[in-house]
Formats: sequence, structure tokens, C-alpha cells
Amino acid sequence: MRVVMAMMKHETNTFSPVPTPWSRFEDWSATFGREVIRAYEPTNMTLSAYIKLCREADAEIISPIAAEAMPSGPVSDDAYNRMSDSILEAVAKGCDAIMLDLHGAMVTESTQDGEGTLLARVRQAAPSTPICVTCDLHANLTQAMVENCDALIGYKTYPHTDMFEVGTTVGKILLAKLRGEMDPVMAWGRVPVLSQTLRQGTDDEPFKSLIRLTREAEAAGEVLAATVFGGFALADIQDAGISCITIADGKMEAAEVVVDRLRAEMWEHRGEHLYNHVPLVEAVAEAKEITNGPVILLDHSDNTGSGGNQDVMTAIEEVIRQDLEDVAVGGLWDPEAVQEMMQAGVGATVTIPLGGKTDMPSINRKGEPLMITGKVKVLSDGEWTVRGPMYTGLVVQMGPTAVLDTGKMQIVVVSLHHEPWDQGIFLSVGIDPAFKRYVLLKSRIHYRAGFAPIAKHTMTLDGVGVTTSDNSLLDYQNVRRPIYPLDNINEPGPR
Repeated sequence: MRVVMAMMKHETNTFSPVPTPWSRFEDWSATFGREVIRAYEPTNMTLSAYIKLCREADAEIISPIAAEAMPSGPVSDDAYNRMSDSILEAVAKGCDAIMLDLHGAMVTESTQDGEGTLLARVRQAAPSTPICVTCDLHANLTQAMVENCDALIGYKTYPHTDMFEVGTTVGKILLAKLRGEMDPVMAWGRVPVLSQTLRQGTDDEPFKSLIRLTREAEAAGEVLAATVFGGFALADIQDAGISCITIADGKMEAAEVVVDRLRAEMWEHRGEHLYNHVPLVEAVAEAKEITNGPVILLDHSDNTGSGGNQDVMTAIEEVIRQDLEDVAVGGLWDPEAVQEMMQAGVGATVTIPLGGKTDMPSINRKGEPLMITGKVKVLSDGEWTVRGPMYTGLVVQMGPTAVLDTGKMQIVVVSLHHEPWDQGIFLSVGIDPAFKRYVLLKSRIHYRAGFAPIAKHTMTLDGVGVTTSDNSLLDYQNVRRPIYPLDNINEPGPR
């Protein structure tokens, strides 16, 4: 048995000014051929689950590509074609099954539905070959995605710590179909709600209850798999928004019953999908009064993992202005500043314009660097291995990295965008965040994977950036209307 297995992932923020050329995927260590297996088999990611299942089935694994990039603006056509064409070329050579690890919120220069476009082409190339797909919890599910595969599933955790388990579930369904033991059918639906990422943590409501309902349906044997997708509201596309999908064994009615149940729950609690803001000055002042740390401060409006610049200084500046002490910041993207510090050398005192190198036309803001004086504490190549529960075993590339120590604040400055979901961003440069009073992160939910165990308190800082939770700052042009909360609507409409 020959199985084509591939990964093509990107969460596209259409408001982000950060470009997404092919080099951005290379920065994440895009791999090809047998190297895919060597790189991902030791991890806890979806591809590792696919590899394990294929080995158990004594299948030949064809692995054309595994490519992922940090969230940013629309993917260039060159990058998209490199990835999708390599998958299609492998499929065209003939296979018995196709296992794909996709994101579900990829937008390119030419298509709003990167995954649906790929799957339609794959289905055309292999009309009768079974296809399974794993998607991110933030997928914007589309008709093209559902129509052009046999089994589609998504993560049940945010932070995403169940990639291996979800890949195992859908992979087993696909292999059972191949053996003639199952006849998977899918039902899906959505509701007109733009759910904000900051409200999608699966330990919090409303998603805690939604995930519970999916697990109950699976445990009761109603369906083989049930998924709720929070969607990605920062992709201004027709199909953005929350949705759900179920897989049943030959019983479409059973699949539809669970979908309708999930849709009703989503709509009833639509108000809980919106984040309530607190003025930045007030939040920092409140943090200053907390004496026992670490206190996690989330600069969520410039969240790297949702397409933020990772160089907006607004929240950092306010923390400095209010004179908070013993602060670790991770990580700030500023390759120019890193090079200046490398030229100065460890131990040198420098005064440099830090951050603010990127304009944000979608929210009508210019980049504003902040002049900071400090000592160059550490210089590093920025490479380390994730040891926490999310992306375990993956080798991270932050590029040339420096630590600027102001006396009251230690800032990890990186050359490649990377969201701090693991303590390795600090430990790799000699900072132990467990012993800091404040830890300021360019993150919003994924930080929980690595930092929740050490956090005494957590606070969101409503700064500035293209991952804002303030819908009034975003000029939506393409999303279907009406949709809550952009419009005042009273009924969720058809499935």
C-alpha cells in the first residue's frame, strides 16, 4: 500500500503587513522526501501519527513535503504553488490513500481558500482515492474542503496539544475505509459568528462546553468524530467564522443530528465569543500591584501566532513607563537591532531604536520604535528544541537572537518570527521565566502550553496591532454578511 502524506499549513491574517514568501516556510524548516519522516516521527504532531499508522499497516510512505510558516499576510502564489504542486505530483504517480495535515485558514494571492483549492485539485487527480485531512481548531471550514475529502477532523485543544491524537483518529478512519470496515460520511454546518481568537481557549467558555459536547457524542457512539472550529476572524474572506463537522459510519442522519446540536450551542452563546477590553494604562497599573509572580502579561494585539508584526512597542513602553521591575519580554522581532547588538558584543551598553519597524496600513498605524538603553546580555543563534506539550520535539529557529538587559527588563530580540508557547524562548538564552516577577509575551492562548504551569496570575494587555480584538479597527470587505457581531442578527440561518 502506498500512502501520500504531506503537510501544508499557514494561518493567514489578511490584515497583517508581514509578507509570506516561500522563504518564510524555509525559515520554519520546510522538509522534503524522506527527511519529512526523520524530522517529524520523533514529535507529537499530526505527521507523527500518520507515520505510526502507516508503519503499523506496512505501507510505503510517500512524503513530498512538510511545510509550515508562522502566521502572517497572504501566501505568495510562488510559495503556494511550490507546496501544492509537490503534493499533486506525488498523487499523480499513484497511491492508495492520501493523508494531509492542513491548517484550514490559508489565503493566498489568488485564492481565499488555499486548502479547498488544493483538495479540489487532489480530488481531480485521484477521483477514487480516499483522503483524510486534519485541520487546526482555527480553520475557516469551506464547502470545497468538505466535498473533496473522505474524513476531515480538527483539534480539540487550544493550545494545540492533541495533534497526534487527532491525526490518529482520522487516520484510523481512513485505513478502516480502505479495508472496507467503515463507510465514513460527513455532515457540516456553520453559524454566522466571527469568534475572536482570545475567546477560543478550550479551558474556557464557550469552547469548554462545545468540546465537551463533541466528546460526549463520540463516547456515546453517535459519531466517529466530532469537531468544532473557532474559525479565524482575522482572515477577511467569505467563509470566515465558526463551524462544526461530524463523521459517522454510513449514517448521515446521525452525523446531521450532532451538527445541529453543536450549531444550536454555538448560536445560543454567541455573545461569549467577544472579548471585553480594559484600557492598557489600567491593566498595567493593576499588574504593578501584584507582588507574587510570575505574572503573565499578554500583548495579544501583537500576537505573533495570529500574524502580528511582533515588533509593536506600545505595551512594552507602558510597562516601562509605569516602572515595573524584573520583567522578561519574549520575543520581540527586530533583526536590525539584533545585528547592532552583535556588532557591539556581549557586555556592551547600547542605545538603540527597538521595534516599531513595521507600518500597519490596515489599522492606519505607523511603526514607532522606542529608544532603549541596555546591556547586551546574551547572543545566540536562536536554535532550540521544544520540550513542552505543544510541538514537542520540534526544532525552533528564531534566527540570530540577542538579550537586551535594561536593569529592570530583559528583552529577547529575535530575527525570525516565533510565538512564545514554550519556555525554551527564554531558557535557550539563559533566562528562567519561573523566577521573574513579570513575563510579557507576544501571545494570547498558546502561551498556556508552556507558561500556565508557572503562572501565578495572567493579564491581557490591550495594546496595538493587527491581531487586535477590537472589530471597530478592522475594515471587513469580503466576509459574508450579515454576521455577528458586525451585524445585528436574530437567527443563525440554515446549516
